[in-house]
Formats: sequence, structure tokens, C-alpha cells
Amino acid sequence: MKSILEKIDLSADLPLNRIRVVLSHTSHPGNIGATARAMKNMGLSKLYLVNPKHFPDEEATTRASGAADVLENAIVVDSLAKALEGTVVAAALTSRRRELGPELMDARRCAAHLCDLAQTEEVALVFGNETNGLSIEEVSLCNLLVTIPTNPVYSSLNLAQAVQVLTYECRMAINTSVENVVERHQLATHEEIELFYQHLEQSLIEVGFLNPANPKRLMPRLRRLFGRKQLEKEEVDILRGMIKVMQKGKGKNGLES
Repeated sequence: MKSILEKIDLSADLPLNRIRVVLSHTSHPGNIGATARAMKNMGLSKLYLVNPKHFPDEEATTRASGAADVLENAIVVDSLAKALEGTVVAAALTSRRRELGPELMDARRCAAHLCDLAQTEEVALVFGNETNGLSIEEVSLCNLLVTIPTNPVYSSLNLAQAVQVLTYECRMAINTSVENVVERHQLATHEEIELFYQHLEQSLIEVGFLNPANPKRLMPRLRRLFGRKQLEKEEVDILRGMIKVMQKGKGKNGLES
């Protein structure tokens, strides 16, 4: 057995080490344990829990069935924003297209995209509460929506089942993504993107384009617009530089008016 294991190249699994599984406001500890088991089956280890109702919990450990190490290393935070710190792309699981939401991908396409990015960057798969899923505010923090094609007359999936499907697709995706590593520019992190949106909103208020008393859907639409393009760090710097110039009232070609 040892000689067989020595021949296994684990370097191909490295992208999986950069994929976070984020569970938000999970109600049942058994689902957390089953999620840990599903993750370990497929070679993922980074579990983030946003305000779980019961954790740590004996039922979670029991349902983990040999994946207790994933639970022991789980990171518990009080907001989705904290769980996404350091990531460049977050894919939120949903069963439907949202009017002002990010781009919607099926599970296979999304997994391939995330694994490609995970060659060099941190990414996340985000799952909501068992009853209500993710809130509108939580979805707005994500770059992509991912859906699992199911029987249209019976589409309900258990939380751990959904995690198993997506982690399986990630496992399959690394077989091809590691063969096609391409040069890419550094993507902006979640925190950098959120600071850009805050800066943009502030500037739009200052120039009178956005009325904070009656904002309508301007910022969600702008989030959707920029969310279609996974912004690079340099691009965010350029956009924020443009905003600063406009705030200072500079004229053409960057000269003071």
C-alpha cells in the first residue's frame, strides 16, 4: 500500500486547497458534519461557517464520519463579508436567476471556472441557510451565481447534497484545468472590490447622480455591471484613480480646471 501511495501525485490537488466552502447561518449541525465529509471525499479542506446555530456539536462530528479534521479547522465568522476576505471570486448557490444578480452558471461550468482561478487565487463556494437560502444582501457580495440542474418538478436538494455535487464537479475540473494553466493578471480581492463600490457610491452622491434618499436600484445595477467582469487589481486601481480625479474637479487630461 505504501508503494502505491508514494506514486500518487498530490500536486494536482493544489487548486482545491484554495477553494473555500462557506455555509451561512446553517441551522442543523448534521449538515455541517455531512458537508465536511463531502469536502474531504473530494479533497477540499477549507470550511468557513457564518453564524452557525449549533457549532461545535456532537452531531456534526458524528455526521463528519472521519472528516473531523475539517471541522476542527473550520473558521467561524460573524458575517459573509469576513468569510470572503482574501477571495477574488465567490459563487453563490441559487435555484433561480435573480433580476439584478451576478452571472448565472451551471455547476459544471462554475466549477471549471473556479478551479482555473484557484491555480493562483483564493475562491469560494457559498451556500445559504437550509430554509431560506442566501439573502439578497449576501448574494450581492458574490461575483457569480451557480445552480445545480435538477428535476423541475422536484428540485429540492439537501445542503450537504448540494455541497457534494459542487465539490465533485471541482474534483473533476482539476483534471483539465491543471493542464491549461495560462498567464493571468492578479485579480482584485473581495475587500478591494467592496472598497471600490463604497468609493463609487460616495462619488455618485457627491456629483448628484445618486440621491441617497431615493437610490432606487442604481448600486445593485452597477454591481451587476462590474460583476460581469472579474476585475483585476490594476483595473480597480484605475477606476478608483478616475473617481478621485472626478472628485477633485480636474479638467481634461488630468489638468486642474
